[in-house]
Amino acid sequence: MYEKVSREMMEFIQKSPSCYHVVQNFCEMLGSEGYQELQEENKWRLEKGGKYYITRNDSSLIAFQIPDGEIKNFQIAASHSDSPSFKVKENPDIKVDGHYVELNTEKYGGMICAPWFDRPLSVAGKAVVRSTDGVCSRLVHIDRDLVMIPNVAIHMNHKLNDGYTYNAQKDMIPLFGDETAEGSFRKLLAENLGVPEEDILSTDLFLYTRMPGTVWGANREFISCTRLDDLQCAYASIRGLLAGGHPESISVCCVFDNEEVGSGTKQGAASTMMQDVLERICICLGKDREEYKMLVANSFMLSADNAHAVHPHHLDKADPTNRPYMNRGVVIKYNANQKYTTDSVSAAVFQEICRKAGVPVQSYVNRSDVPGGSTLGNIANRQVSLNTVDIGLPQLAMHSPYETAGIRDTWYLIQAVTAFYSTAILKADGQYKLLF
Repeated sequence: MYEKVSREMMEFIQKSPSCYHVVQNFCEMLGSEGYQELQEENKWRLEKGGKYYITRNDSSLIAFQIPDGEIKNFQIAASHSDSPSFKVKENPDIKVDGHYVELNTEKYGGMICAPWFDRPLSVAGKAVVRSTDGVCSRLVHIDRDLVMIPNVAIHMNHKLNDGYTYNAQKDMIPLFGDETAEGSFRKLLAENLGVPEEDILSTDLFLYTRMPGTVWGANREFISCTRLDDLQCAYASIRGLLAGGHPESISVCCVFDNEEVGSGTKQGAASTMMQDVLERICICLGKDREEYKMLVANSFMLSADNAHAVHPHHLDKADPTNRPYMNRGVVIKYNANQKYTTDSVSAAVFQEICRKAGVPVQSYVNRSDVPGGSTLGNIANRQVSLNTVDIGLPQLAMHSPYETAGIRDTWYLIQAVTAFYSTAILKADGQYKLLF
């Protein structure tokens, strides 16, 4: 059971080499379950019992299902589609010493640099091409080993293992080919897209590792895969949406782009995207502005983004009393300085839901002398104020191109999110009722 679910998740990641492919594949999953696509620029006609989704920028997605009965709140889960990588710059060809051609790239997000070296990589994303009446976006996936970032030999830098500061423009540029490859990258894109070279107007392309996911360990207890942060949570959230639902709640699943660079884009968690969708749902259901505010006040959100497991080599990096481990369940994340949105109410509500679902729960808090990073919850709350709990799954090597997690935990989160969507969380006179 656990291995089957984790392998299905890793297969999804393998088919989703960029945030654009993540959203496309989620759309296919939703479509196969009867969800209808909506366009933001068109009128919406929503019905009780209907299932819908929208995308923005081809890299963010919001899906929702409307119950048949009286609606009392929104049940929302949010995760993100992007991961740290290297973005291919415009005019990327760099000819070096008359014998090599490299692709000019820049860092996207905060990655661990060293594991990017000496492994097969390729390019995926989207391109905007000329059409008969304007321009259109097309997905790009060059599905073969294409580039590599070669390390310098230890003989040429004897201090390489003593600590090294990588220069993104000097050390991290991928090798594309020998001198005969000059000018061929654009031709390769054109062949992949099936368009003339001159019709390619602009691109959003990223490097991705070609290594497939694997199950390993003495008892097959671990999984390793690219982009577990945060596709493990995103996949589990969509699976939970498809499996759950409460007759008095609108279930909403958000997968935002650009979390790794601050979320401050039109398709990020800091945008009006979630607010726009929630308001339009209410408008289409005949509710006024006050009724919208009432629904939001009664609503609850899971901010799902992976957490740090205790590292076997660096036990001192973890908090003395809050020490999450892989395969021990979903992590609730806390921070006194509000880097995470969890408070006593939201933590208690989520723990009760997990208890009912038979899902184990752990806690994560940074060491008091180590600052933590923000995630989706407090960013999205700038637009829509919600009771929110920050959760995730414990993993090692976060922001490496190949990360490690527990084989049980994907299943745990799917069960927790399914139970969340199947529970109406209603506020009344300062108390919170959980309607399972």
